[in-house]
Amino acid sequence: MDDRVTLWHVPQSRSFRVLWFLHEAQIAHDVIQMSFAGKGLRDPGFLAVSPAGRVPAVRVDGRTLFESGAILEWLCESRAPQFGRAPGHPERADWLEWLHYSETIGQHLAQLTQQHIVLREDWMRSPTVMKLEAMRLARVLAGVGSVVQGRDWMLASGFSAVDVAVGYGVHLARRFVQVDDIPGLAGYHARLVARPAFQAAQAADGPADIYTRDFYPVPEF
Repeated sequence: MDDRVTLWHVPQSRSFRVLWFLHEAQIAHDVIQMSFAGKGLRDPGFLAVSPAGRVPAVRVDGRTLFESGAILEWLCESRAPQFGRAPGHPERADWLEWLHYSETIGQHLAQLTQQHIVLREDWMRSPTVMKLEAMRLARVLAGVGSVVQGRDWMLASGFSAVDVAVGYGVHLARRFVQVDDIPGLAGYHARLVARPAFQAAQAADGPADIYTRDFYPVPEF
């Protein structure tokens, strides 16, 4: 079995979760840089790897995986059990719950990215949708804040893949909502970005490909 992992990656995208985790777990890997623009994600060769034409995708253990939550679970099980919580562990249910909660955060981030960035003309955008999605994003982030107000990481036992999945959402959400106004999140975010593996992943991320502004406010009606 080849222990190296190949990651298809777009800078600033959801594939940063996997890139960050690979650094946290010190897993040998190669990165294939893709672009959000152009036709690379729609190329038949890439669609054979990721049917939805999205990143992340990885080649691992002789096969490909293309859902970030599944990738993190598989890497924990096969290479980095210290970042997972195995069946029978008292935190197993919480680990699964928060790992998949990150997809709820990602849903609202995707909607806001679509409205602010993908839809390039003002007439295509909906200020109502932008406002609603920013409010919904703040609400789901408040759920994270309520957990980390009393401890460093999402699970009482310490840092895990959950913090990579959720932490990516918290980090990216700063583009759309005032995260520091949500109790607990400013300190949590500071702890995340101080991690050497996060900083190493940022250095490997590549030039900005999606977000060119620090903050995207809800437009006035």
